[in-house]
Amino acid sequence: MVISIIGIGLIGGSLAISLKENGFATKIIGVDKNKDHIDKAYRRRLIDDDLSLSEAIDQSDLIILSVPMDSIVSLLPSILDQVEHQIVMEVGSTKASVIEAVRTHPKRSQFVASHPMAGTEFSGPEAAVPNLFDNNCVVLCDTEHSGKATLEVIQKLYTSLNMQMVYLNAKDHDIHTAYVSHISHISSFALALTVLEKERDEKRIFELASGGFSSTVRLAKSSADMWIPIFRQNRENILDVLEEHINTLSKLKNLLTENDFETFHKLIKKSNQIERILK
Repeated sequence: MVISIIGIGLIGGSLAISLKENGFATKIIGVDKNKDHIDKAYRRRLIDDDLSLSEAIDQSDLIILSVPMDSIVSLLPSILDQVEHQIVMEVGSTKASVIEAVRTHPKRSQFVASHPMAGTEFSGPEAAVPNLFDNNCVVLCDTEHSGKATLEVIQKLYTSLNMQMVYLNAKDHDIHTAYVSHISHISSFALALTVLEKERDEKRIFELASGGFSSTVRLAKSSADMWIPIFRQNRENILDVLEEHINTLSKLKNLLTENDFETFHKLIKKSNQIERILK
């Protein structure tokens, strides 16, 4: 297939690598408003050609949207306006607003909403890596509104990437990702800000930082340009999760204040049960 990837960053670039290597794509066309991203994508041979959006649509069998969430919501309807036989897929981290934007579009059946649950804290085409998606999960949303042949193509694509497919509606997807992804990033951003505020001597941070601290704040390196649109699109769900998280932190603070280490011990043992899920 000839595939156009709109947004040659971590996810788009990694898709380009894997889909060329596994033979699913015969040609990758890059579309990115950032000229530096296009130049880096060429140097890394992530793309075979770069075209304008309209030219890329005309020459493609499949168009993949891999841009920040706000851009997906605004671009998707106009892309569907331009397609004929082409399939359109997006890989964003929220779904309700995206699907609502094209809910009544006459070419809705040519679109599949997907979220490959893979990534790193880095961004841009230089962050693209092979095998990023191997053995990870991908969520396909509201697939009953996608055409059968359209869905089969996307299922084959994710099978070629060795991904496990899960099917959810948009509402459930956004609730679950608020818990397993979005709150993790907010917590990491908050911890990094706390440490940077309290410890002004950065040299000491790096001297004392161990693997535990580094892994906890790793996500704080993530791109604000990517995450602010995600927080905006999934605001209500994130607020609900954040309130629960703040309540839990307050409970732990109170236990410390009251020297109630017996209860604290019980809660830590309870938290250890996460091992059943994350083996």
